[in-house]
Amino acid sequence: MSSDRTRTAASPERDRPWLIRTYAGHSSAQASNALYRQNLAKGQTGLSVAFDLPTQTGYDSDHVLARGEVGKVGVPVSHLGDMAALFDGIPLDKMNTSMTINAPAAWLLALYIAVAEKQGVNRADLQGTTQNDIIKEYLSRGTYIFPPAPSLKLITDVAAFTYREVPKWNPMNVCSYHLQEAGATPEQELAFALATAVAVLDAVRDSGQVPMNEFGQVVGRISFFVNAGIRFVTEICKMRAFCELWDEITRTRYGITDEKFRRFRYGVQVNSLGLTEQQPENNVYRILIEMLSVVLSKNARARAVQLPAWNEALGLPRPWDQQWSLRLQQIMAYETDLLEYEDLFDGNPAIERKVAMLKQGALDELAKIDAMGGAIAAVDSGYMKGELVRANARRLADIENDVTRIVGVNAFVETEPSPLTADGISSIMTVDDMAEGDQIDKLARWRETRDNDAVKASLQKLEQAARNGENIMEPSIACAHAGVTTGEWAQTLRVVFGEYRAPTGVTSIILSDDDGADGKMTDLRQKVDAVSARLGTRMKMLVGKPGLDGHSNGAEQIAMKAGDAGIDVLYDGIRWTPDDLVQNALTHKAHIVGLSILSGSHVALVRDVVRGLRDAGAAHIPVVVGGIIPEADMLILRQMGVAAVYTPKDYQLVGIMTDMVKLVDGRVDQYRNADADNDIGGHRHDPATIY
Repeated sequence: MSSDRTRTAASPERDRPWLIRTYAGHSSAQASNALYRQNLAKGQTGLSVAFDLPTQTGYDSDHVLARGEVGKVGVPVSHLGDMAALFDGIPLDKMNTSMTINAPAAWLLALYIAVAEKQGVNRADLQGTTQNDIIKEYLSRGTYIFPPAPSLKLITDVAAFTYREVPKWNPMNVCSYHLQEAGATPEQELAFALATAVAVLDAVRDSGQVPMNEFGQVVGRISFFVNAGIRFVTEICKMRAFCELWDEITRTRYGITDEKFRRFRYGVQVNSLGLTEQQPENNVYRILIEMLSVVLSKNARARAVQLPAWNEALGLPRPWDQQWSLRLQQIMAYETDLLEYEDLFDGNPAIERKVAMLKQGALDELAKIDAMGGAIAAVDSGYMKGELVRANARRLADIENDVTRIVGVNAFVETEPSPLTADGISSIMTVDDMAEGDQIDKLARWRETRDNDAVKASLQKLEQAARNGENIMEPSIACAHAGVTTGEWAQTLRVVFGEYRAPTGVTSIILSDDDGADGKMTDLRQKVDAVSARLGTRMKMLVGKPGLDGHSNGAEQIAMKAGDAGIDVLYDGIRWTPDDLVQNALTHKAHIVGLSILSGSHVALVRDVVRGLRDAGAAHIPVVVGGIIPEADMLILRQMGVAAVYTPKDYQLVGIMTDMVKLVDGRVDQYRNADADNDIGGHRHDPATIY
């Protein structure tokens, strides 16, 4: 009697499972190393390194912009000593390591190679990936440093170096993940990611660093990092469309004849945008369903998968939370019979129709971008960013108006208390506030004990290579061995290449006369007009992103909704110090300040803004804060004088705007008194620049 319940010698061989990863890193290199070893012992088969924001943006841990950010969203790596501690006891010739690093990707790869060399590992034996996709940083994630042209040159240098020296390394992970997080439609996600890959491959081809008869090797090492949302049938079709489009592009545009070099190789993290603060236990099902879209279809299956944890809308996940997601992957890979079958969707007419629709939509968008001059031109013009902001506005409007139903948010909201969150702050991981000070102390000791003459000489060679248009990888590896810090490497290139401030994509758009919100938007505009009349000037709001957090989606939507309501909005993107924001608020006479912080650094940064306003005699200007903020921190923020705190559960933007109008309306006399004080010689401030 045969049975389908067990696999026998006669049953099909199983395919090899995808790489099973967990995106991790926090506090310090030593703490992250312990976490990596723990995860590997539990059956994780690859590493995915999360770096903190100062590292991602090319600053040392003691830089003013790093205040409050060190070790919060990832591990701080300031020099070779940190990188060596991060991989202590982990043999790099046996590890497949993915590093989510972009603007300073060449530097982090140089540090990784230097650590390997200290371990006695040959460069050619290293396996892994640097994300190294700067275009999506301009569009959605915000950890860019340099302008587009030199950034593309740095990506080219990494690709040209690795195909010769580190042939099993993926020099770039074209990242559509954050495009979906920023609101991209499936067609935009396909088109913007493929346009990015084309821009990079064109640059490598035209650089002269790779002989044309070896160019296929570079094409074959370009990988992708994608997102998978809850509409999992559409997501399956999107992955299949990606595979077909990439095969066509590499064959027709670049003449790649070897089929293995044309394969669409991708890793995935499923959607974090859709994880809810309300009824967070439901997120476990969302994560499972979203994973199905990247593993069910054999011909479009992910090469590597990392899953978020159920509580990431509440804060940083604990090791147990990450283990839960790890076990989900392992059950799918090892207990089910999924890997014993051919593709389950080949020949399905519904799938084929949807794939064809997605491909056509993506090709239409690609043609539009190509007509503009390619991805870099579409970034510089603000086109791609503007399209994402508009798409996200429509997505949020559909949730706000109950067109899109989300269980626990705007549907089936009745719930029993969850035992998973009964312990409050204990249900998430918190980074020790002492971690930042410890990291800064270790950095100071590193600078004191290194050979500063060797540091100076290596930085001079790096600068010379950058100015001469030479490949910067070997000089960067020499810098790593000499003891150069992340901030020093980046500052040297800032001097050569300059810095960049990307378009915000924020415009005042009206989706419809009343956005379908049952008159709520019309009522809000009338309230804004009324308070503006009482003020004697149009109500003005400063929307600010203090610190290094580049996730600007929330700030952009608040700025757009405020503008739509008739409020004058001051918003100029990311990466401002608290002092910058205070001066801008004073100079431009803002009536309210809204701060958006998603990196966990809200307490330190908000305290500096509130204190700055108070010290300038402007305590009457209310400060409101939005972000992923635990309840315990909400109390701290309110005690320091914050007027209101909003978290992901507060999705009704019209309601948020109404709250802000009430705050301003209740302070009209205070604004008038402050203006009178300034007119008779009170506080005066130099003009602040808004770029």
